[in-house]
Amino acid sequence: MLQISNNVIIPDNEIEISAIRSQGAGGQNVNKVATAIHLRFDINASSLPDYYKNRLLKLKDSRITQDGIIIIKSQEYRSQLKNKEDAFARLKELIKSAMVIKKKRKPTKPTKSSQKKRVDSKKKRSQVKNNRKKVVDE
Repeated sequence: MLQISNNVIIPDNEIEISAIRSQGAGGQNVNKVATAIHLRFDINASSLPDYYKNRLLKLKDSRITQDGIIIIKSQEYRSQLKNKEDAFARLKELIKSAMVIKKKRKPTKPTKSSQKKRVDSKKKRSQVKNNRKKVVDE
């Protein structure tokens, strides 16, 4: 059972976990023991509220397939239990990140004084450059 928030819980039967062999270097342990965890979670078939499902399906995340299945592979640790905990934590973090609503940005206008300062500084700079020109006698 994975608890996302106070009132949202995912039962264990909705999360499919399989142990596979880890990739990369590691000697004999890698060749004998299946320590990596492959976690699959079907968003559409889950008991999550519809609001959660819609937000998750709209996410542009490489871990979510077009069919709405979240696939997480955890092989960071040498122990299967730690990798399983890591996979659950990453699933929980992904679901929580979908629920964060970003504030809309209010476009602001520059103040009158800041506009005046900008124009004055441009005029001053222009005057400095004009003073560098050669003086032509007529």
